[in-house]
Amino acid sequence: MTITSPALPFDPAGIQLDATRGLSRGLYQALRQRVLDGRLASGTRMPASRDLAGALGVSRNTVVRAYDQLYAEGFLQGKVGDGTYVAVLEAPAKKLSTKLSTGLSMGFSTGLSTKSPENTGFSSSKVIHSDAFKLLDEHHISPVRSGPPRAFRVGVPAFDLFPFATWAKLSAAFWREPDPALLGYGDPAGDPGLRALIAAYLRSSRGLNCTAEQILITTGAQEAIGLCAQLLVDAGDTVAVENPGYRAAGHAFANAGAVLKGVPVDGEGLVCAALEQIHGCRMVYVTPAHQYPTGVTLSLARRLALLEWAERNQGWIIEDDYDGEYRYSGAPLAPLAALDRSERVLYVGTFGKVAFPALRLGYLVVPPALAEAFSRKRAVAMRHSEIGTQRVMARFIADGHFQRHIRRMRRAALARRDALLQHWPVDISGVGALPTVSAGLHLTIPVQSLAREQELVSKAEEAGVELNALSHYWLSDSEEPVDNRAGLVLGFAAVDETATAAALTRLRQAWR
Repeated sequence: MTITSPALPFDPAGIQLDATRGLSRGLYQALRQRVLDGRLASGTRMPASRDLAGALGVSRNTVVRAYDQLYAEGFLQGKVGDGTYVAVLEAPAKKLSTKLSTGLSMGFSTGLSTKSPENTGFSSSKVIHSDAFKLLDEHHISPVRSGPPRAFRVGVPAFDLFPFATWAKLSAAFWREPDPALLGYGDPAGDPGLRALIAAYLRSSRGLNCTAEQILITTGAQEAIGLCAQLLVDAGDTVAVENPGYRAAGHAFANAGAVLKGVPVDGEGLVCAALEQIHGCRMVYVTPAHQYPTGVTLSLARRLALLEWAERNQGWIIEDDYDGEYRYSGAPLAPLAALDRSERVLYVGTFGKVAFPALRLGYLVVPPALAEAFSRKRAVAMRHSEIGTQRVMARFIADGHFQRHIRRMRRAALARRDALLQHWPVDISGVGALPTVSAGLHLTIPVQSLAREQELVSKAEEAGVELNALSHYWLSDSEEPVDNRAGLVLGFAAVDETATAAALTRLRQAWR
């Protein structure tokens, strides 16, 4: 409704109120915008609530609520015995308009909010003179695939096998009568009980001799990597990363100001001889258990050479134990951290590849001398972690559910791997031979050219099948010829054997 009344101190023409969106909200927004853009100048007398209500055809309570919010936010002020006026703002209203209109909210108990600002065609990062924004232009994590798991999504385990009923019971038991001592601010390093259980698990299953005091609970592997970057990297430092490799780790180091140097990967993992040629490098990031994305395992000779490099150069090794629990012949290999005698290895672990990524639970094992510093650093950013998930996971481990689940997941991953290898279309033009897969939850297949890689990925997507392009895992300044970077990366744990076979049938038809 639009009504103009010459008896009012200002003309309310143009105020459109929609009952379905809230009359008070609409009036508040309309009056506030008029203050911001100068149509209601500082010092303008506002009409009495009863008069404005009559002019707009709404109840007086509607106007009172809008006025109250404008008073609370400083847009209106009262003069005793003289009515309500537009407040005198310290800066001109027009200059404040853009900033305030995007930053203020209605603040009503009903959850009212302002109208979204129009798209101006430029990013706010373009007008902020900060090196951090410039780094993010190149070094950021692209949106990940969402929705229910499907073949052959990379980076996810078998969600369908997680014992959610058991987890729900443990969670309900914790929250039914939580200890009040746990409901305040906690240890930034994480729940002491969970840290002790993780230390015991790593000692028994991975041969990693560590204590609870060396462990920090994180919201996943990425936060752990980010902490290493923030504390151990100075602007301009050189950090070596596997190439091809896990690009999100490189982004974390680059955003801390590091200069990334790619180190090639061959059949034995990271090529240590190439690392030795990088002048001034004092940090390297590796995935030795199951290299991401090539799938190779770092040989013992390379492990020892890498540890010797770190000791000789007083460097740091960030060991991401990616897929470390999944080995299909013999026990999982001892991590680099278990062989470290000079305290140069920081070990990154996660529950996301055994349970599910949305759990947001990982951990970082640091040398004893760094434990306090890392705890302080995490407190600055996070203060402390959410306690419920940590306590439930501690109970899940202590009651034996965790180890049983790992064994079940390992058997299932082996069966799903075998289904992929058995039904894979072997006579597709331009696609190399299947690799030997003795660990992990994914495999990588070479492709003859970048153009062929992109064609295969596109046709797979049309058939409802997810494949990752190996070319996306390389650094942009890689010296490797473009066609040598081509390949297909497939995860095989996301769906069961029946769904795997069905997806491969669709894939074969799409590619032929």
